[in-house]
Amino acid sequence: MPALKTMFQLTGRGYAAANLSNASLLIIDAQNEYLSGPLALSGMDAATANIARLLEAARKAKRPVIHIRHLGTVGGMFDPQGERGAFIKGLEPQGDEQIIEKRMPNAFNDTGLQKALENLGSLDVIVCGFMSHSSVSTTVRAAKDYGLRCTLVEDACATRDLPTADGIISAEQVQKAEMAIMNDNFATLTLTQNLI
Repeated sequence: MPALKTMFQLTGRGYAAANLSNASLLIIDAQNEYLSGPLALSGMDAATANIARLLEAARKAKRPVIHIRHLGTVGGMFDPQGERGAFIKGLEPQGDEQIIEKRMPNAFNDTGLQKALENLGSLDVIVCGFMSHSSVSTTVRAAKDYGLRCTLVEDACATRDLPTADGIISAEQVQKAEMAIMNDNFATLTLTQNLI
């Protein structure tokens, strides 16, 4: 059996990971909702620490940063008026960093994200955030449709255990599968240490 290859490899359409000298940083849903309660994610300490490192490096390099914020319902998950919907401490926007608010997993859906990225003039986007299998995956897939080149920072993303009809898929398995899917045809994977 021949060695397995990604769709990127088979089609010749893959690309090298971006770096902070030529890309925008897109941070998806770095909100308190994911720190505790029913949506608490596995591996959040490491992921948030890595996002903080990326954020610091992007600011130092004077690169554009866009923060995606999910808007839930008042009193519910991602409460836009409460603590659950607030940005995680240490990952809050600063200065002229853009905030794009969304109501669906896809951060391009009915938002100004596509226009904001277009105005920045680069096709390269470094992506991190939460949840790997939901808003991160959905947004990266949509980005490909807009001709953007996503570099997904796998150790700056996190997810959770998921229920199935006959049990549970662990967060570790979900993360591994989702990153493999992204790497196959949607994004180039990298680690935080390679970008800072």
